Amino acid sequence: MKPSIPKGTRDFGPAEMQKRQYILDIVRNNFELFGYQPIETPSMENITTLTGKYGDEGDKLIFKILNSGDYLSGDYLKDIGFGIEEFTRFYENWKVNKTGDTSLSELLDHKALLPYISEKALRYDLTVPFARYVVMNQHQITFPFKRYQVQPVWRADRPQKGRYREFYQCDADVIGSDSLINELDLISLMDKSFRELNVPVIIKFNNRKILSALAEVINEPSKIIDITVAIDKLDKVGKDGVNKELSEKGISAKAIETLQPLLEFKGDNSQKVEVLRKLVGNNEEGKKGIEEIEYLLNNCNLSFARIELDITLARGLNYYTGTIFEVKANAGTFTPSILGGGRYDDLTGIFGLKNMSGVGISFGIDRIYDVMEELNLFPDHVSKVSSTKLLFAHFDLDTQKHCLKLAARLRENNISCEIYPDVTKKLGKQFEYADKKNIPFVCTVGGDEIASQTYSFKNMTSGEQKKLSLNELIDELNKNRDDI
Repeated sequence: MKPSIPKGTRDFGPAEMQKRQYILDIVRNNFELFGYQPIETPSMENITTLTGKYGDEGDKLIFKILNSGDYLSGDYLKDIGFGIEEFTRFYENWKVNKTGDTSLSELLDHKALLPYISEKALRYDLTVPFARYVVMNQHQITFPFKRYQVQPVWRADRPQKGRYREFYQCDADVIGSDSLINELDLISLMDKSFRELNVPVIIKFNNRKILSALAEVINEPSKIIDITVAIDKLDKVGKDGVNKELSEKGISAKAIETLQPLLEFKGDNSQKVEVLRKLVGNNEEGKKGIEEIEYLLNNCNLSFARIELDITLARGLNYYTGTIFEVKANAGTFTPSILGGGRYDDLTGIFGLKNMSGVGISFGIDRIYDVMEELNLFPDHVSKVSSTKLLFAHFDLDTQKHCLKLAARLRENNISCEIYPDVTKKLGKQFEYADKKNIPFVCTVGGDEIASQTYSFKNMTSGEQKKLSLNELIDELNKNRDDI
């Protein structure tokens, strides 16, 4: 059998993992710098926890987990309204004649069968599980609660460049506060993180209140989901494509005409605010959305990123109610969304905890990795320096055993090291191993070294060699701590 992995998933070797860890370390450090605490939730959730939170298109991408059991057994078939004998007769009749009172497709309708064959699913994102966690642990949590979470999520999407079926998200959320200070804090967190990663970005934002107000202004409040889903596709399908989808969803021609300034206008942030002001008119929710937008524009303090009000940014997730964020790389040919997020006013309400406002963002680590690879932004040392800092090379079994004592002393001093495992390999092969693994130092141990208690120490980068006692060896490695 030829080994393979599922489409939309990837293996990561040591070099890739060191680069990914470089990204994760920067993001985690900033999460904690801004006061967020770590949590983890299970990879799978009850399917009822996840469905209905991401819109119809999102629900289709949830990976369902099949229950264990025999689905042709009498118990399962009785649950869906078929006895085993009835099912057998029906199936045999259908197979021979392709006829029957009920079509096979109706019998095997996945939506009808789903509650009986799947009770769990892999998490689609980290936000809905977080809301479930908050409700279940509300009496142990101090609000406002600031949490971060770094875990994989799964989506049954069509794999393509920058789009995977398994990928990591790095979320930061604060729940239990409706203050816009939290949005400003998140903008600063984004700015600092991308500055340290050296990824040039545009922070795009909008406000879902504006979109809801526009749905009311055009007398289509029940179509808010259809409108936001269509507008969010502007970059992909263009203005004509959005207008076509709006029409297909039953939006009137007059309403579509009213929305055109939203799809056509270009300008700076203040000009866009004025367009929004004209569009929403006296709608109270729309006016509130404009106030929130102006507050963020007037008070954000950026040192690296550029912020842009994108009045077509809609983001299809149903639970957003206020500010919505999206970050895109501002260089290279690969410029997908590498961060998303927004304000949700009552996500916990679906689990029984009302009026718990929150806001959060999610770094797309896999896409950030792809962007940094294309732009060659990883520092040289990230993937070229081994996690092993010193290799003990030896000549025979006795000298190898002596290395065990030396290695133990180095590890007590938090110096990572390893002993070449084979005793039959020549010294040149051992040095070749260190070179291929980018191990910066090699200590050679032979009979003379054991007798004199001084060991040959070589810097693999400069080629410098010297004789050192064990204590001197430890001091030398500590002096080279930056290389370690």
